[in-house]
Amino acid sequence: MNKRHMHFTSELKTRDSENENEAVIEGYFVVYNQETELWPGAFEEVAPGAFENSLRNNDIMCLDNHDSRMVLASFGSDTLELKSDNYGLWGKAIIDLEDPNAKSAYRKVQTGKVRGCSFGFYPTKEEQITRDDGTMKWRITEAELHEVSITAFPAYPQTDIMARQKDVEVIKKQRLEQRKKQLRERLNNA
Repeated sequence: MNKRHMHFTSELKTRDSENENEAVIEGYFVVYNQETELWPGAFEEVAPGAFENSLRNNDIMCLDNHDSRMVLASFGSDTLELKSDNYGLWGKAIIDLEDPNAKSAYRKVQTGKVRGCSFGFYPTKEEQITRDDGTMKWRITEAELHEVSITAFPAYPQTDIMARQKDVEVIKKQRLEQRKKQLRERLNNA
């Protein structure tokens, strides 16, 4: 199964930490039961509790834009806290302000330049639903969560942000084509 990403705008907040060299980014990195359109007629959503095994067993990272070279926080370093509730996956990342890249990422969230969230996962259990109108929906009931990210280009449909740059649209189109290919492979292997 291929690793996938979902994106959306969140109410991420920043605040100072008790330690003067640290700051905090917190908010919902995943919203449950929010349908995203993969392409016309194909939808996907994450069910509450889908990441429970990952929260117990994985060293999940908080990244800047899915870049593994830009680790902002992690379970392993006790700088990332994630909690699942009925609404979604809430997280708190403790940011090291002595790391220039982490400080830059923090400032972008703090100033509102970056408000998007995303998460990288491998679905391990899902329900495939064919609707009366002929559309398809995959409900992810269990998945291996490997990372959450802050991102400048949230693509989740519930977002209020409108991308205005042409290259943003190109990136979205490339992601959509990749998702189509992955889902076609899943359908062929089902």
